[in-house]
Amino acid sequence: MTDWAGKRYWIVGASEGLGAALAHKISRTGAHVILSARNEDRLNELAAELSGTADVVPMDVQDDASVARAVEAAGDIDGLVWLAGVYWPMPATDWDVDKGIAMADVNFTGAYRVLGRAVPLMVARDAGHIVLVGSLSGFRGLPGAIGYAPSKAGVMALGESLYADLHRTGINVQLANPGFIRTRLTDKNDFKMPFLMEPEQAAQEVFELMCTPGRFKKSFPTVFSWVFRLSQFLPDWLYYRLFA
Repeated sequence: MTDWAGKRYWIVGASEGLGAALAHKISRTGAHVILSARNEDRLNELAAELSGTADVVPMDVQDDASVARAVEAAGDIDGLVWLAGVYWPMPATDWDVDKGIAMADVNFTGAYRVLGRAVPLMVARDAGHIVLVGSLSGFRGLPGAIGYAPSKAGVMALGESLYADLHRTGINVQLANPGFIRTRLTDKNDFKMPFLMEPEQAAQEVFELMCTPGRFKKSFPTVFSWVFRLSQFLPDWLYYRLFA
């Protein structure tokens, strides 16, 4: 269990979907929530909806100066949850360079910008809680995901590397890998999405992970995640026959 009362948790990517749903859950514990995303109006609306106290810190994770200002404005934090992301379905046969770069820059490089400034402050105090949200799509290459899957694989590798360096310190690092969540991003998909979750369901999964300090990683929905985790052990000829 985690003692949340009075803690300061910074949620990056809080304006909609999973981020907003998780903000509600954390706020109800008595923790003070710091909300960041680009849409300041939506963040203010969310802050007004929360049951507890909150600060709004607008931030563009693609802008170094914006990130530096936000880290300073957030101040001393007990926890950081990385959720920021953009998505467009994109096969290699129909490559959109601008959208691909945006997915790489927001989803992965944005995480590097924020964590690169926030984590050293936790290391200096030897205390903190870092939660990164990856994706089941990051386990292995998928069709139609030339931009999104590599960006999420990067976030997952970043989380694993952080854990390798910090798991014997006072900093708790965790990685959540969800499947499909009903948001404005997945609304772009024109295919059937198995085990599609509502944001509140996914937020509960992430929150339960956060309440289990000894656990590093959680991939969900459980049954759906088995497909992706087991796919890592398939030989290439079989994997691509099944998935591509």
